[in-house]
Amino acid sequence: MVKRGETTDRAWERIAPLLPEHGRPGGRWRDHRGVVNGILWKLRTASPWRDLPERYGPWQTCYDRFVRWRRDGTWDRLLAHAQTKSDAVGGVEWEVSVDSTVVRAHQHAAGARHRPSGRDSKGGVEHTHDEALGRGRGGFSTKLHLACDARGRPLSLLVTAGQRNEAPELGALLDGIRVARPDGAPGRPRKRPHRLLADRGYAHDSCRKLLRRRGIPHVIPERRDQKERRKRRGGRPPLFDAEAYRGRNVVERCVNRLKQWRGVATRYEKRACNYRATVVIVSLMVWLSS
Repeated sequence: MVKRGETTDRAWERIAPLLPEHGRPGGRWRDHRGVVNGILWKLRTASPWRDLPERYGPWQTCYDRFVRWRRDGTWDRLLAHAQTKSDAVGGVEWEVSVDSTVVRAHQHAAGARHRPSGRDSKGGVEHTHDEALGRGRGGFSTKLHLACDARGRPLSLLVTAGQRNEAPELGALLDGIRVARPDGAPGRPRKRPHRLLADRGYAHDSCRKLLRRRGIPHVIPERRDQKERRKRRGGRPPLFDAEAYRGRNVVERCVNRLKQWRGVATRYEKRACNYRATVVIVSLMVWLSS
C-alpha cells in the first residue's frame, strides 16, 4: 500500500531501471524503493534524519544513499530523463518563465566545514565558499533561481546566497536548460526556449543584451527608472506583449508547488549541493506527477 507522499507504482516503473544496481564491492543494496520513500518522507516533513520512521530502514542508509546519488549525479540524471521523455512526446512547452524566491535558512544550516569531505574531493564536487548562504531582505537565507516551462515544471535551477540579485544569474540559469534528445534520435540537447517571460528583476540592460545575443525573444516589462531615463535620452521602448506576460505566473505557481515540501521551503542542509539535490528530487516528483 502506497502511503501519502511515497512513489506511486507508475512513477517507480519510470525511475527504477535508471538507479544504480550495486553498492560497494561485495555488498548489497537495501531495497531501493523503501530508501527512496524514506528520503521523500524526510524532504516532505523536514524532520531530522535520525527521526526517520523504522519502516524505511536505518536512517544512516537513507542519508548515505541521498548523498551518494547526489555525488554521482543520479538525481540529476533522473530529472533529465523525465524531461527528455516528456519532450519526446511533445509534453514540454518551450515558453519558459524565470523567477527567484528567497528561502529562509534555519540556524542548523550554518557551520559547514571549510574543507569538503574526502569523497567529494575525489568526485570533483566543488563547494562555494559561502555555501549559498547570505543575508538579504529575508534575513539569513538562500535564493533559489528557477526556470520552468509553460506547464510549470522545472527545467533549470540554481541556488545562490540570499542577497544575490536575479539579473547576474540569468546566463547560468539558461545554461542549465539542457533537454537531451530521446535515445537514438539525432541532434544536440535542446537549450533555447521559444520565448522567455520574466519580471522587472530581469529588466537590466545586460539581461536584454544576453537574450538578444542568444536569439531568444523575451517579454520583460520596463522599470520606472528605465522609462524616465529613456524619456530624457530619447529612444523607442522595448516591445512588450501584455497578453503573453500574463502567462508568467506559472513560475510563481511552480515555486509554490516546490515549497509545499518543507525541506525546500526552509533550508536545513549545511551544504549548498545537498540543498540543491533536495530541490532536484522535488522537481523530479513534480515531473513524475504531471
